[in-house]
Amino acid sequence: MPRDPLVGLVGKPSSGKSTTLNSLTDASSKVGNFPFTTIDPQRAIGYLQIPCACARFNVSGRCKPNYGACLDGLRSVPIELLDVAGLVPGAHEGRGLGNKFLDDLRHADALIHVVDVSGTTDAEGKATRGYDPSQDVAWLRSEIVRWIQGNLMQKWGSIKRRHVAIKANAVETLQGQFSGYGSTSQTIARVLDKLGLKEPLEHWSDETIEQVVNTFTDEKFPTVLALNKIDHPDADKNVSKIAKMQDPKSIVLCSAISEVFLRRLAKQNFVKYTEGSEFVDTREDLIEMGDPTGGGLKEMDEKLKQRIENLKDMVLYRFGSTGVVQVLSRASELLGLVPVFPVRNVHTFASGTAGSNAVFRDCVLVKKNSTVKDVARKVMGDAPIAYTEGSGGTRVGEDDIVAVGKNDILSFKVGKV
Repeated sequence: MPRDPLVGLVGKPSSGKSTTLNSLTDASSKVGNFPFTTIDPQRAIGYLQIPCACARFNVSGRCKPNYGACLDGLRSVPIELLDVAGLVPGAHEGRGLGNKFLDDLRHADALIHVVDVSGTTDAEGKATRGYDPSQDVAWLRSEIVRWIQGNLMQKWGSIKRRHVAIKANAVETLQGQFSGYGSTSQTIARVLDKLGLKEPLEHWSDETIEQVVNTFTDEKFPTVLALNKIDHPDADKNVSKIAKMQDPKSIVLCSAISEVFLRRLAKQNFVKYTEGSEFVDTREDLIEMGDPTGGGLKEMDEKLKQRIENLKDMVLYRFGSTGVVQVLSRASELLGLVPVFPVRNVHTFASGTAGSNAVFRDCVLVKKNSTVKDVARKVMGDAPIAYTEGSGGTRVGEDDIVAVGKNDILSFKVGKV
């Protein structure tokens, strides 16, 4: 099934980006191993947790996804991730292979900026103490803006002349320049609407162009700030400072190393842990709760027990989770993603082979305001669609909007209209 949109992970060296990426792709529901390097960008599959439609219809026991997994109505849906190697200040000028890395970002629909809030790494990722990580938030956005603005200003004279000569409107001219960043005419129209510019494009000042680029960057690259290493003693003051400067909806507190540690222990059968959860249970915990076998978990030495207790106190009980799973969820919220469930039969929700009682085998993620026709194209490609049925067998129109709980269970009937 299609796995776009694409979420890019960015951050300076030693911010914990690779650890975050590995934890996002190393879910219990994973379908493969995805090795990474730090030189060239890598595509990988992460897992976004969503409420599954199976819970809505009380058929969770028969929900068997083709990809990912579903546990008690909480579904892990594959989503494509892009690992962009560590950026450094001056990337827009080519420092640290910056132009190549920035160029890779243009494919992303949203960004996750992993920020080291411990203050123990400087702007280039070198060990230090007392660094202000709010600077990292500012410079990354600045690098993207200056890169786009620099590319635009190099050609601005010829852009204006052509704009006047062919009597184009501002949307057409800017889309011609920004299409390489994955923009659409709708994106440009939203940018111009937000700014309310009345001056003709050929008379725009440098300040106006900078405004346009800034607004375009916010529109095209919605960014989650994954404030990492929250268990460090210096993290609190840095988190507080960043929280005062940024939209709280863009911030997620996380400890990627804690998530990786817990998942490793769970695989080794030392603890019972579900990714993204507030709780982790040891053998002793389960015995106390009435299970004489301790869930079949292994015994741990005192050192390992103490590490888990510290992690509970410093991360899980204090923040509610390690935050890693929530990072992808927040990116999904910024994009307004809607999970849609294509099925063969809208009465039984089956989509597999005849005789199988498995339901909701597939799930695709589409952007907000997508239509039934958009979903059909994503799922069926160029196959002709005679008509489409929604939940309960009702016919839905190709221009109907899909949303959670509305037109999100669809059966496409192939054939000529």
